[in-house]
Amino acid sequence: MEKIKIPLYKVLLMGDSGVGKTCILDSFLCDSFIENHDSTIGVDYKTKIIEIKEKIVKLQIWDTAGKQIIRFMTITSSYFNNVHGIVLVYDITDEESFKNLDYWLRLINDCARNDVKKILIGAKCDLKNDRRVTKKRGEQLAEKHNMTFLETSSKLDINNEEAFYLLAEDICNNTQNILCEADSKSKTWKSSSESIDVIYPCVSFKCSIL
Repeated sequence: MEKIKIPLYKVLLMGDSGVGKTCILDSFLCDSFIENHDSTIGVDYKTKIIEIKEKIVKLQIWDTAGKQIIRFMTITSSYFNNVHGIVLVYDITDEESFKNLDYWLRLINDCARNDVKKILIGAKCDLKNDRRVTKKRGEQLAEKHNMTFLETSSKLDINNEEAFYLLAEDICNNTQNILCEADSKSKTWKSSSESIDVIYPCVSFKCSIL
């Protein structure tokens, strides 16, 4: 079987437990919505191949546990190694999840590359009557930390796909500038029907433990 060389971009989903990270991922991957998800324990990842500006890329999206669980875990350098993008999520009906973004932003600042691309998502925008965090506050925080911003709803399928495509486009534009072809790592990635030669654009990391 012929190998297809495509870039692989690692993306982290981060935010408090219960804000809707897994629902956002499922909506993007499968166009599905499950009302009551079990909380993610530790980390799990899924992949999807998409097309950005006539370029085929593969997103490896890591769904992480919330702060309540992750603070008791050892986060090694391998977790943040080769991270190209971060989806940071809060719940617009949960003020605490918005306040806790400070924690997540500190973690990102300490462990991720300075030029990692980020998007801030205000989840569950369909719950208008229960809103506790205004859209303006989300926009202001995103602007302060140089993040793209969107409000989304997994239940109504609003902006979930757009969020990942916007982030992927930013990553593609960014990696065109930082790609170090001579130092790129290669790894064979196998699926049920093909063998994909995955190219990791060279990146570095800053921390080894949380």
